[in-house]
Amino acid sequence: MNERILELFEEAPETYVSGAEISRRIGVSRTAIWKHIEELRAEGYAFEAAPRKGYRLISRPAKWQLSKLMSGMKTKVLGQKVHIYDEVDSTQTIAHRLVASGAPEGTIVLAERQTAGRGRMGRSWHSPSGKGIWLSLILTPRIPVYFMPQLTLLSAVALCRAIQKVCQVDIGIKWPNDLLIHGKKVSGILLESSGEDERLKYVIAGIGISVNLLEEDYPEELRAKATSLAIESGGEVSREGLVQAFLLEFEEMYALYLEKGFAPIRLLWEALSVTLKRPIRTSTQSGFIEGIADSLDDTGALTVITSDGERVKIYSGDIELK
Repeated sequence: MNERILELFEEAPETYVSGAEISRRIGVSRTAIWKHIEELRAEGYAFEAAPRKGYRLISRPAKWQLSKLMSGMKTKVLGQKVHIYDEVDSTQTIAHRLVASGAPEGTIVLAERQTAGRGRMGRSWHSPSGKGIWLSLILTPRIPVYFMPQLTLLSAVALCRAIQKVCQVDIGIKWPNDLLIHGKKVSGILLESSGEDERLKYVIAGIGISVNLLEEDYPEELRAKATSLAIESGGEVSREGLVQAFLLEFEEMYALYLEKGFAPIRLLWEALSVTLKRPIRTSTQSGFIEGIADSLDDTGALTVITSDGERVKIYSGDIELK
């Protein structure tokens, strides 16, 4: 049905098609037409609606251009194997399957749309078609399992540096891995792993970036706390260019980490942080903790100084910036 509706707009490009005309041609009610238009909007199609005129198709969702992506790829390992899907439940799920079938380190999964994109702590991730970067990256670092939080922070550093270079926006990292612009979230990172004998077998870094979403692309409940690179930079951003920049930054950070350890990554993270030296609040199993976010320790835990001078380490969870 959606394809038939799109065919009508192709017959009359740049002009309005009334709901009555679509209803007559397709043979369904105007209420059904409205529902299908909303479905197409969710897939990334943009429509303009005008009283007594009907609907006009403004733009179609962008599609990943594999040739453009690969021609500008400057990495040696990361992104040299690419799997692109129109729609998946989650790129993380696909990446786990690829690992099981022998996919090499550096393999990435990209999707135009996720129907069940997930973030940290079981949260869903809003990922409409053609508007963002929904990416999973396969890594096989032979490091202890308890070092994985360091890779989360490394991912945030690489992504933050890439966005700064491509978009020239004032962006920073909220511990441990949310990227914020003017206090609003523009990206999230989720790392999932499998270990054996206390060492990591593989890690899948899930990266969600709101690239070209407009305000109307967000549900009402997200508009006050989420933003996109297009909104903040004032123009459309090349998804291929940003993926290329991110993977190059990640590859350089990853090589530095494997050679020098976490210390240089920690310094880079602290320089990009919007968390340190600010009052924060977080919930733990033993209750709420409030204090000043002071520094990262060698494991990547956040050290918080409470009002009575106690130094408390937070290893996981969400924090509220106050």
